[in-house]
Amino acid sequence: MQEKEDPVRQRNRVLSKRLIKNLQERKFDAWYCETADEAVDMALSLIPSSDRVSWGGSVTIQEIGLVDRIRQNGYAVIDRDTAKSTSERVEVMRQSLLCDTYLTSFNAVSEDGILVNVDNVGNRVAAIAFGPKSIVAVVGMNKVCKTLEAARIRARNIAAPINVQRVLALGQRMMTPCATGGSCFDCKTDDSICSSIVETRMSRRRGRIKIILVGESLGF
Repeated sequence: MQEKEDPVRQRNRVLSKRLIKNLQERKFDAWYCETADEAVDMALSLIPSSDRVSWGGSVTIQEIGLVDRIRQNGYAVIDRDTAKSTSERVEVMRQSLLCDTYLTSFNAVSEDGILVNVDNVGNRVAAIAFGPKSIVAVVGMNKVCKTLEAARIRARNIAAPINVQRVLALGQRMMTPCATGGSCFDCKTDDSICSSIVETRMSRRRGRIKIILVGESLGF
């Protein structure tokens, strides 16, 4: 008896074809991988062995094991988690802006190909905008939204509040209204996790930003 096609995966596959076309029209490189394992292999194939590699705060690239594979494969890395103090950590994040390949994800993607990210410190969105020679982003299809406005809403009302809960679970201080209210209150607190909101509507240099879409639910 023939196994039935997973309707979610089939929908993701169909939607990805249109999304990839729209991303390419905006001068992004884009691919679709069925699984996270395939996405890791694809990401590694895009990174020359001589590159210095760094990354921002991304649950996606951590949970799929991409960061671990980067370390195992002997790349030169700029890793803020090796810092021994807050000031040293900030300095490492500044250095990462001049790496060769920067790994990240996006909080939301509109179907017409606009990428949306919210950021607390701003290092991640700064790197995406300018600095590293190449951006490799892994994005689960759960983050694809019908419109740009829907992508904005997802980034601030789903991704940001969940990320706050992740930070709190790690024992870190995060005094924001979304920590207790569960959605965005457009706060101006010192801990605001969406201090910077950046929409990347195209790649200024064709192919600098590489998007690997994955037919699984990944990250926030």
